Amino acid sequence: MQIIENSYVKEKLYIEKLENGLTVMIIPKKGIRKKYVMWATHYGSIDNKFIVPGEENVTEVPDGVAHFLEHKMFEQENGTNSLDILTALGVNANAYTTNNYTTYLFEATDNFYPALDELMDYVQNPYFTDENVEKEKGIIAQEIKMYDDYPDWVVYMNAMRNMYKNNPIKIDIAGSVESIYKIDKDILYKCYNTFYNPSNMVMCFCGDFEPEKLIEEIKNRLIEKPNQGEIKRIYKEEPEEIIEKRIEQTMEVSMPLFVIGIKDKVPKKNEDIVKKHIAIEILLNMIIGKSSNLYKELYENELLISEPFLEYEFTDNYAHIAITGMSTNPDKVLEKIEKEIDRLKKEGLNLSDFERIKNMLYGNAVKEFNNVSDIARMFITDYFKDVNSFDYLENYKQITPEYTHEILKEVFLKDKTVLSIVKGK
Repeated sequence: MQIIENSYVKEKLYIEKLENGLTVMIIPKKGIRKKYVMWATHYGSIDNKFIVPGEENVTEVPDGVAHFLEHKMFEQENGTNSLDILTALGVNANAYTTNNYTTYLFEATDNFYPALDELMDYVQNPYFTDENVEKEKGIIAQEIKMYDDYPDWVVYMNAMRNMYKNNPIKIDIAGSVESIYKIDKDILYKCYNTFYNPSNMVMCFCGDFEPEKLIEEIKNRLIEKPNQGEIKRIYKEEPEEIIEKRIEQTMEVSMPLFVIGIKDKVPKKNEDIVKKHIAIEILLNMIIGKSSNLYKELYENELLISEPFLEYEFTDNYAHIAITGMSTNPDKVLEKIEKEIDRLKKEGLNLSDFERIKNMLYGNAVKEFNNVSDIARMFITDYFKDVNSFDYLENYKQITPEYTHEILKEVFLKDKTVLSIVKGK
């Protein structure tokens, strides 16, 4: 068992790779009553074209299969629903699908091992029939239609479609009403058997655990499956250029919503993506964060209604910045942001602002280690990006104003920027 210790937060990460390929991560928190577990598979909405290990032919499936599978996993052959059983045990259970992984989770203070029994039972024993798959189509179709009426989701997806030509990130995680009606039980079993192999999965535990004992408990509950090897995922090549600069849609909103997206190059294999991520977060806060001069100006002039949400999203398949907010005039907000970026490129970064924001972000990163659910989610999300969450804490000290200024010039480009707006009718 590998042990990685971080001196900044005085936490240890225990990592064990089992014979069947399953990776187990444990972050013990002595004396904490709450326990949190996530069991995730490296299978998300973008994985629609692949070669199954041992096969030669390419398998292509309809959009939305990963999300459909997540919905169906709780239903058991004996007629019970595992979500109901977990709720009856007094634990808070859930599941969700992202672009690049699907995860099943629960949080417990009592009945941890009975809940683990149920989790490991339903994730390892799918039950799909023609009838229960057909019934689920109607439920998911309603969910898709609901999201199509949700302005926050529409403004984000429109930004993705304006940034990406071929990357499946531009497709809704749940698929479309048309695509889900092409899904049948054979497709679900094929994708389950391919992507739910232990060698493609990771478990993360955070709470008061003895790692060696917990590993034995996991082994006792695992169904024997051979390590199948690597799945070859096939993606169309994505051009570096954006598709359209601006898109506007009319919906029932009281105030226009906007997403400013900046398309970045896909991270290189040897690139220090953690350092780059930290530098981009510092820059976003310097440009338009709550303590920035530009935010104060836009807020006082009622061009911004509240602090915008700032994020840098990346995997080994895509990377972009998203600035999300509400404004009476989104075009003016973009104009002001681009003007501020130009100014910082020309004049350089204010050193006191840089240090203050870097220290604030470092403090926020340290605080995340106070909560068992935050810790587990962080380690799972970073795992699928080939990053150890501790690396962020180690790298903050190494981020210099000079390096950050280089990232500003390299990433924050006008010809890679899109504006998506949803405004009232």
